[in-house]
Amino acid sequence: MIRYRLRELIAQKSFDEGRRVTLDEVAEHTGISRNTLSRISNNRGYNTTTDAINRLCDFFDCSVDKVIEHIKVGDESES
Repeated sequence: MIRYRLRELIAQKSFDEGRRVTLDEVAEHTGISRNTLSRISNNRGYNTTTDAINRLCDFFDCSVDKVIEHIKVGDESES
């Protein structure tokens, strides 16, 4: 499963800059709609474009592995 780390990135940027960073600000600077950003941060398994990921990398000045991470989902036989 792919997990987006948008909330963590916003929290870190807020801390680093000593101010509140909002989804509206991210939307304004990246050109990604606020609705899409909300879905990325709230919906497990949301599918977005590589262009959106690239824009987030640019905004947060980070690499892809800081925006998304792969979480191995266990086999159903393990439960």
